[in-house]
Amino acid sequence: MKAVYSHTIYSTINHLPKEWNELAASTIFLSKEYLAILEKSAPINMSCHFIGIFDKETLVGIAVSQFIDLNQLESFGERDQCIKSSVRNIVFKNFCSHILLIGNNTLTGQNAFVISENANPTEVLKTLQKAVIALKAIFKAKGKKVHMCGLKDFCEDKLILLEISEFKPYLRFSTQPNMIFTVRDHWKTEEDYVAALSKKYRDQYKRARKKATGLVKKQLSLKEIIAQENVIYDLYHHVAKSAPFNTFFLPRNHFAVFKEQLQENFLFYGYFENDRLIGFNTLIKNGTDLDTYFLGYDDSLQREKMLYLNMLYDMIGYAIKEQFKTVIFARTALEIKSSVGATPLKMYGLMSHDNTFINSRLDFLFHYLEPETVWKERHPFQE
Repeated sequence: MKAVYSHTIYSTINHLPKEWNELAASTIFLSKEYLAILEKSAPINMSCHFIGIFDKETLVGIAVSQFIDLNQLESFGERDQCIKSSVRNIVFKNFCSHILLIGNNTLTGQNAFVISENANPTEVLKTLQKAVIALKAIFKAKGKKVHMCGLKDFCEDKLILLEISEFKPYLRFSTQPNMIFTVRDHWKTEEDYVAALSKKYRDQYKRARKKATGLVKKQLSLKEIIAQENVIYDLYHHVAKSAPFNTFFLPRNHFAVFKEQLQENFLFYGYFENDRLIGFNTLIKNGTDLDTYFLGYDDSLQREKMLYLNMLYDMIGYAIKEQFKTVIFARTALEIKSSVGATPLKMYGLMSHDNTFINSRLDFLFHYLEPETVWKERHPFQE
């Protein structure tokens, strides 16, 4: 007999089932502790809901949804100034400004849902689509019509789960890959990593480290993050607004809330010159994965100190020292991440437009408007 599942939509973590974290054990990004960050400190143009899928009284699936209102953004990004970018901005403002996403737009990777091993995955996903329809009704009642629905990010071998009739109207798409760094089993120190590099990339490492002479790197506590909040935000915002395309900007208190909620699972490293904070990066411990999060820096010193490259090396060094298996470097800056040893993992998503005419031409529109990324993969390790 086919299982019939039901769903419940939650607007606050206070109402989540007590067994929620048991299903979320495989990823910190669906835990109550992390979801509290979205509740307390999501971007101003983002509304989050949490979805429970039930087999009678038993929780068999969990998911996160984000409603993104692009009308609340002052800018989609200031780096690219061209006709295509202008057209893209007009299209998004007028036809795609309300997006309902199953997944997490602030992260790269499959952080959309978890399905119990004892559940029927097809029935869970059918029920999840029913939850999407219910969410659209919730926002419509608030006067916000959903233009686009989407799910992200999936490896190719996981897409088969979504090959059901409920998702037939959805376009499969792929954007920039997720850059993954694999820590080799025999590496015990950062020096082991450096020794594995070819001469060209060992020289790059040495040059970067020499450029950073005089900088002080320090892990900041919650109190210190709060004290530096305005400087941190300015450094973050400078980098974020320089991206080719943005769908959100983090609120000023975001990193403090992150540290407060995840504590030792969230690492905030500041880089100081003469006691002045000139850059920072953040890391999230997620089982055997070390996820890189947002960063910021003073652009006037970034090139001179090779600050971004040094941050990448520091992240790798920490992962090796603490014996993580992988570093999730996420999207953007593909070539420089490749130069330190990260490799691309192609990710896919699904999207559907509420307008039938637009949806029938979504493939053309997506490929026309998606910012093109041309890059060359590097191979820094010795053969």
